[in-house]
Amino acid sequence: MILGFSFNFMIEPFDVLKRWWDSITEVVFGFVNCEESWNLVSVYWGFEMIGRKTMGRASPLLFVLLALGFFFATYNLLTLVIQYKRSSSGSGSGIPDPVIRMPTNLRKLGKSNLKFHVALTATDAPYSQWQCRIMYYWYKKMKNMPGSDMGKFTRVLHSGKGDHLMDEIPTFVVDPLPEGLDRGYIVLNRPWAFVQWLEKATIEEEYILMAEPDHIFANPLPNLAHGDNPAGFPFFYIKPTEHKKIVRKFYPEEKGPVTDIDPIGNSPVIIKKSLLEEISPTWVNVSLRMKDDPETDKAFGWVLEMYAYAVASALHGVRHILRKDFMLQPPWDLEVGKRFIIHYTYGCDYNMKGELTYGKIGEWRFDKRSHLSGPPPKNLSLPPPGVPESVVRLVTMVNEATANIPGWDSLNSG
Repeated sequence: MILGFSFNFMIEPFDVLKRWWDSITEVVFGFVNCEESWNLVSVYWGFEMIGRKTMGRASPLLFVLLALGFFFATYNLLTLVIQYKRSSSGSGSGIPDPVIRMPTNLRKLGKSNLKFHVALTATDAPYSQWQCRIMYYWYKKMKNMPGSDMGKFTRVLHSGKGDHLMDEIPTFVVDPLPEGLDRGYIVLNRPWAFVQWLEKATIEEEYILMAEPDHIFANPLPNLAHGDNPAGFPFFYIKPTEHKKIVRKFYPEEKGPVTDIDPIGNSPVIIKKSLLEEISPTWVNVSLRMKDDPETDKAFGWVLEMYAYAVASALHGVRHILRKDFMLQPPWDLEVGKRFIIHYTYGCDYNMKGELTYGKIGEWRFDKRSHLSGPPPKNLSLPPPGVPESVVRLVTMVNEATANIPGWDSLNSG
């Protein structure tokens, strides 16, 4: 092997080296694009130019040195590739890297290991109540599992009075907005509910998870926030840069570029309690101003309050760590994997072949809006073969909760 290697070098030393390097770069540079790799290319061309100038008077020792140089260059390049692939593989949950954006200095810190209080805002309508019961069931199952940083739980009830779930779910009653102020958009009560709860309640944990009734904990949830950097979920339909003209009504140029506004809503978000106390009043004001502006109301529609939270956070200079693994939304996300929360806001409609018929009522369906006046029955039929695992998991978890929650069928109204 050594003699053959030396013989080839004596015949065509640099053509052999070039073919060697080309075969490596053809495999590697298709997915590596970094400064170190191009430095190695420069090393190659430097070797070639030196070699060609000394070709006529070079000794075999020079070729041996060149060979060693290429060996180390190739070793370094392949090491770089392996490290790149490992860093892109994420946690093995099917998401190459669940963190879309995190300040560089925070990546070294790992998880925060601080408990967070789980808080969801809700009404006393049956539609809200049955979702809260399922959500609380899965909170209790996941709370003390390994990997969980969940603390206590509060349903922030913004109906102004208690309901029949007060003994079942820890609840704090707050007032709704004055009559007519929400203009029929009941979600505007959410920021106002948080303002009251933060002001009046005793909250032991330093962090808060803002959640919603239609959330199910699929895996134990750690504290994804880091210090003053909250963690949020990036929604594909929250696009501040595409509504720059509108956003500038509430986020003036002197505050910074529109890109400083995160593509998030308020939920799910894990945030320091002290930060939420600062942001919440601004969130209320921005929400009401947006609703009062016809152009903004028309453009943002049912996600107006989500834009309001994103803008309010930016006004306070708060940037969120964006975590794709925070949540999944069936039927669009096909697998649960290591994601933490199932958000079942979308209807799941399929034919009996397991094909999605979104926009058309399917032969098999699960849609929370089919149960506006009361809870779904126990033991819902499972989806037909071929339906994504995320949908099967959702229905299975709903069935488990309804089978184990006392009085599920009888406790229908307040």
